[in-house]
Amino acid sequence: MYNPEQLRMFIEAADLGSFSACARKLGKAQSAVSQGIANLEIDLGTSLFDRSTRKPTLTPEGKRLLAYARVVLQQMEELNTAARAIGKQEETSISLAIEHALQKTALSQILFEFQRRFPATGIELIAAASPEIIPMVESGRVDLGLMFSDMSFKREVDLTFIGNLQLIAVCSSSHALSTLETVELSHVASHPQMVIRGANNQGLDHDAAISSMSWSSNSVHCLIELIIQGIGWAYLPTHLVEEHITEGRLHKLPMRLDDKPWAPPVDMAMQKNQAMGPALTWLAGNLKRMFE
Repeated sequence: MYNPEQLRMFIEAADLGSFSACARKLGKAQSAVSQGIANLEIDLGTSLFDRSTRKPTLTPEGKRLLAYARVVLQQMEELNTAARAIGKQEETSISLAIEHALQKTALSQILFEFQRRFPATGIELIAAASPEIIPMVESGRVDLGLMFSDMSFKREVDLTFIGNLQLIAVCSSSHALSTLETVELSHVASHPQMVIRGANNQGLDHDAAISSMSWSSNSVHCLIELIIQGIGWAYLPTHLVEEHITEGRLHKLPMRLDDKPWAPPVDMAMQKNQAMGPALTWLAGNLKRMFE
């Protein structure tokens, strides 16, 4: 009878287009992959790949069975995940990566309640730029990630929309832009724009540069300090700048195009088929409601 490893070989070989690429991804010898797929073909009683060409291609039967293989493997993984979760006690620790800009008071309140409910479970809290978070989740470096939505679909992790975060355009109260009654794109285009970027200079669609010159950082707090000093302008989270506006350090720019507050979507990211103990289950459920 076929096993999950054979199904995974079949799926990866079909997706990657070669047995050798499949072997590299799964960390196996190519001969082991070839033999595993051959054994699967014997178990199923049909040829899955046409090996007469330079690269193996799916047979009509292989194309038909590939979709079923994906479903069966997914169900097997979910069964294993459920079994692990049943036997698992409270986690020793949980890692959470969160976009700097999303660190609201509600997060502190949730973590305070978490500590009360799960005093034996530690929390590792990692502040990061949104583009850095999906790789952390995918690799297993963190258990959960909170980030601005990446408009390109990431099948490597599970993404759940949990709300929106309001952004407003700001500059220093002493900046030349602060004297304008209405701000056009042509006005800000000639001044440096502060944008969030990951450590590899990767950005997100909602934070695309408008100005001809941009300054970037993976820390929104760093950008706020630079803007207070009079360097450029930026779209920043309302909850992080409203106190600075009230106290006169920052000025809200009356952007003509912003008839309504700009509020990009926020996602929670987790590994696919991640086993969830009671502490992680509680934390994920409450973080989903953080932006209600």
